[in-house]
Amino acid sequence: MAYDRAPAAGRTGHGPGPGLAEDRIFGRVGLDLDAAAGLLTVRGERVPTAELRRAPGAAPAGFVPIGTRDGAALRLTVEGRPAHLAPGRGRLTRRSHRVDVVHGGVRYRLLPDSPNGSRLVKDGRRIADFSSDGAGHVWADWHPDVAPPLREDAAIGYALAAAFGTGAEPFRRLLLQAVLDTIW
Repeated sequence: MAYDRAPAAGRTGHGPGPGLAEDRIFGRVGLDLDAAAGLLTVRGERVPTAELRRAPGAAPAGFVPIGTRDGAALRLTVEGRPAHLAPGRGRLTRRSHRVDVVHGGVRYRLLPDSPNGSRLVKDGRRIADFSSDGAGHVWADWHPDVAPPLREDAAIGYALAAAFGTGAEPFRRLLLQAVLDTIW
C-alpha cells in the first residue's frame, strides 16, 4: 500500500478535536471524532458530510474508537440519508473485524487485510486501502485501476476507518492474546 498523502490527524478519546487529511482526489477531508460523546463527523471540500453516532445509552468500549461494535447502538448517515451499518464482532479472525454498510443500494465493506491496513470494497470490488494508527490518523489510497471513486465512497471509507480503526493481527496472534488475557 502506498499512502502518498497527509494523514487525517483526528483525536480519539480526548473529546472534540478535528483532524484533516489531504486526499489527492477529494481534497481536504475533515475528521472530528469525539469518542466520549460517541460522535464522528466526516466532511470535506468534495466529500459529503457523514455522521456516525453511538446511542446515548450505549456504554463505550475502549477497544474501538467510536466506542462500540454493536450495530444496534450506532447510526450512520451520509448527507442526512441513513445507511445500514453492520460491524462484525471483532474477535479472533480478521474477517470478524469487518464493517458492512449499505447506502443508496450500494454495498460497502471495510475488511482488515494486514495488521495495520484494511481494504474498502464496493459491491464486491476493492476500491481503496485505508490505514489508521489508532491515534486518529487515517490514510487512504484509491486504486487507479477501478472507476473513479464517488464522493460517497470517500465519506463512508473515512468514516469507517476513523470510527472502527483498520487492520487486525493474524488469527494465531489474536488467539495467543486471548489466552494470555484470560490468564492475567
